[in-house]
Amino acid sequence: MSSADLGRPLTVALLGGGTVGASVARLLIESARDLEERVGAPVVLTAVAVRDVAKDRPGIPADLITSDVHAVASSGADIVVEVMGGIEPARTLILEAMAAGSSVVTANKALLAADGATLYEAAGRNGVDLYFEAAVAGAIPLLRPLRESLAGDRVTKVLGIVNGSTNFMLTKMDEEGVEYSDVFEEAMSLGYLEADPSLDIDGHDAAAKAAILAELAFHTRVTLDDVYCEGISHVTSGDVRAAQQMGFVIKLLAVAERTDEGVIVRVHPTMLPRSHPLAAVRGSFNAVFIEAESAGQMMFYGRGAGGDPTASAVMGDLVTAARNRVVGGLGPGESTYNNLPVLPIGDASTRYYVNLSVADRPGVLASIASAFSDNGVSIQVVRQDGHGDEAGLIVRTHRASDAALRKTVEQLSGLDTVRQVLGVMRVEGEAGA
Repeated sequence: MSSADLGRPLTVALLGGGTVGASVARLLIESARDLEERVGAPVVLTAVAVRDVAKDRPGIPADLITSDVHAVASSGADIVVEVMGGIEPARTLILEAMAAGSSVVTANKALLAADGATLYEAAGRNGVDLYFEAAVAGAIPLLRPLRESLAGDRVTKVLGIVNGSTNFMLTKMDEEGVEYSDVFEEAMSLGYLEADPSLDIDGHDAAAKAAILAELAFHTRVTLDDVYCEGISHVTSGDVRAAQQMGFVIKLLAVAERTDEGVIVRVHPTMLPRSHPLAAVRGSFNAVFIEAESAGQMMFYGRGAGGDPTASAVMGDLVTAARNRVVGGLGPGESTYNNLPVLPIGDASTRYYVNLSVADRPGVLASIASAFSDNGVSIQVVRQDGHGDEAGLIVRTHRASDAALRKTVEQLSGLDTVRQVLGVMRVEGEAGA
């Protein structure tokens, strides 16, 4: 690709005029002078494709609005920004844009996690850029550091709070002692949850982001299907109280780790010690904690959603793609040279919390300890909770494989001394864990 003609305006076409799209359009228009200085050429918004042209869209000139998404995608604009979301028609439109010679900036985590390889391949074939900082953690500058700043290092683990809605809910449960059902209703009333709330509470949104983070961190292709996913709907106020008593807090974490055998990517509720940096991330904020061999530990923190924060990340990518047009270069493409195997959740190794309702009689602890021992799971701490009909035991283990813990729980469920396995949760962030 040759550099842009000196002084020629760079054109931008926008696919999507919702909350994020409207913020991007406004920033393009209001910051035109600053953008020209930063890019080295004028940046001009030429079209905004929307589903409903009759809807009032303050700040977007009416003559730019159209419902002909295919015409906008294939217009040959220097940069096409896709903020529609979903798999289709977004994928088709992005491919049309790239075929027409446009670089693409997208915030589409679902598409990238499901079929990012197709987008990368099309970008390479057509000699254009693909940027997607806004797909994970909103305005937090996270993907570019992983993709570029840490390119000379070896990332070993990523822990992330990447869904602000569930973090809001778990924070309320921790701070106010409310039940899950009550905080779910509050989150719905405040508009924190997606129209389909299962995307948030069942962990699917976080899983898509985890796949993107893992691919960038470990230079290995990871898709949504590779991510183990477990939501927060089974987290009880009893789990929260138990965590508090042990000095822990519960977070929905996206965890991507590199082992000697391969890569494991998982999303699930997790107990973290309150001394861990991620434990202090409250409300709807996001944060990602990265461990690398040379750089050590680092954390990225900020607002992970919303029109303006997401638009900020889109604009950062847009400026980078525009600069590349001016100088005639390209940003990094897909890096999957490691091609590490992606391992199942059973191969994951961590510590665990197990909450048991038990019979209050002699020999209970011995039978339970035997179930753990039979499966090679070492007990770290046992705490009795209640007595009589309310008797319970809370067990925290040393590091063990997920498969071994599952076998232990199955054996515990079959004991006549165990009334019910009330809760099982993974524990991260402890020394040696």
